[in-house]
Amino acid sequence: MKKLLGLLAGLLLISISASAQAKHPEVGGRIPSHGPTATHETHAPAKAPAYVDKTGHPNAPHVHSNGKWIGHDTGPNDPHYHLDHPWEHGHFTGGFGRGHVWHLAGGGPGRFWFGGFYFSIADFDLGFCADWLWDSDQVVIYEDPDHVGWYLAYNVRLGTYCHVQYLGTS
Repeated sequence: MKKLLGLLAGLLLISISASAQAKHPEVGGRIPSHGPTATHETHAPAKAPAYVDKTGHPNAPHVHSNGKWIGHDTGPNDPHYHLDHPWEHGHFTGGFGRGHVWHLAGGGPGRFWFGGFYFSIADFDLGFCADWLWDSDQVVIYEDPDHVGWYLAYNVRLGTYCHVQYLGTS
């Protein structure tokens, strides 16, 4: 009986923790089936964009449960994501999309890793990853159809994403 009560108490704590992490039922906890589509229009990117499209949504680029990518709309000429030497460290070959979920294994925005692959967050996106758990969050990598040399790292727990540059393998 004590084991059963202990098990139930543990399950209750886990469910409370999981519900506390949920920011909004439309954002986080789900893995998009595909990355964003290419943006055909080019417009000047905002200096301080606001991504809160609904009450309770994060002020960071995020993905709705219906697969809509919020914040990936400035087009291929966005100067924030220009690289003088795209693919300087090669191309990521670990796999893309929902079939390839990775656990962050350490580091921080300037250099983080999983599975022997190393990445860094784009300078412009640094404010969007302040609440990432660099030693445990799950991420999924998507190809960026607009910005040459960049990938998108989607944080499953938060439902947010950042532009990341591949730095190579260990």
